[in-house]
Amino acid sequence: MFSGLWWTGTELNLTSMMGLTMIVGISSEAAIFYMSQWKELDPARPFDERLVEAGVLRFRPILMTVLAAILALVPLALSIGQGAAMLAPLAIAIISGLVLTVPAVLLMLPVLFHVFSRGR
Repeated sequence: MFSGLWWTGTELNLTSMMGLTMIVGISSEAAIFYMSQWKELDPARPFDERLVEAGVLRFRPILMTVLAAILALVPLALSIGQGAAMLAPLAIAIISGLVLTVPAVLLMLPVLFHVFSRGR
């Protein structure tokens, strides 16, 4: 999120902080759905195989959600329309956070889950 604001030269203000709050919610929702998908898979299968399978099954829904949100926010991020300049930092923060959400949930979450559950 902060990199998107820096890259566009946008200030960190109240609306961009609201975007950060929204990103935390969206990312945690995606992570919860990923973990619930993992939990639904057959426990007799190998642990790593279930992590990969959950990622494969959740890839399209996560990507579709992110792309739909980004496409909806692009006009606002570009300050197109009446009063859009005030909410442009919000849109920029959400878009940059969503771009980071996909690899975080689909790549980093399984790796961290694997590393921290090794002893079990």
